[in-house]
Amino acid sequence: MQTIQAVITGAIQGLSEFLPISSSAHIVFSHEICSLLSGTPINQEINQEEIFFDILVHLATLFAVVIYFFRDLKNICLEFFKSVKNKNYKNQNVKLVGYIALSVFITGIIGLLLKEKVEFLTANPQIVCFFLMGTGFILLFSEKMYKGNKKISLKTAILISIAQGLAVFPGFSRSGLTISTAIMRGMSRIEAAKFSFLMSIPVIFLASLVYPLMELDFKEIMTFNIKALLFGFVTSFIVGYLCIKYFMKLLGELSLKSFGFYCIGMSVVMFFVFQFFYHQ
Repeated sequence: MQTIQAVITGAIQGLSEFLPISSSAHIVFSHEICSLLSGTPINQEINQEEIFFDILVHLATLFAVVIYFFRDLKNICLEFFKSVKNKNYKNQNVKLVGYIALSVFITGIIGLLLKEKVEFLTANPQIVCFFLMGTGFILLFSEKMYKGNKKISLKTAILISIAQGLAVFPGFSRSGLTISTAIMRGMSRIEAAKFSFLMSIPVIFLASLVYPLMELDFKEIMTFNIKALLFGFVTSFIVGYLCIKYFMKLLGELSLKSFGFYCIGMSVVMFFVFQFFYHQ
């Protein structure tokens, strides 16, 4: 992996992980575009270094969301243990921790059930385009139902968790599906985004631990381009942090429609790009 490729991919991951535009789709697109520009086969098998790099940039975005929400996480933890000690299980932070734990369980089950069925999709960017288009329409539809006056409930948490699990399909945006589901259940954009980001922390962390054990040959790590991986990691962290910061501010003023139109437009453009090159 070249350093410039790592930096570009890291920036794409940091930008698209938290924006509702599907990081998986954009990573697939960037890999395919790089293959086209370098003249390598467009459907080449993903190697061990790329798998390891994908894990690293996800960890970078994990650090970004933890640092941005550190004060919230600290308060949630303190209130949780205090409420449990006082047996005040109706406390909102106790419920919130429970909802996040539930989301990990539901997302994990769905992810394990669908993992083998969807892995082959990353080799076909045209199919990824259709899932990205689906994300766009879901974002547009959620805005039509926007009310923004309800708190999260058990039923809402379950539906959001299912939406997060379905984001295993490349092109389905995790943040897009979870935020849209929360909005359709009556939550405000800010609260929906906050819960979406918080529930991503344990999921990304566990996925980053489990996946390497299942897929990586650790003997090959020392042969990787460490400089490129490091630059990609730092880039993903910085871009991810800035993305969260400004996205949370924009949500108070803008709707998700612009992201919905972007997803639809990008999916159409990339579909025709790959359609053209696949027939060369």
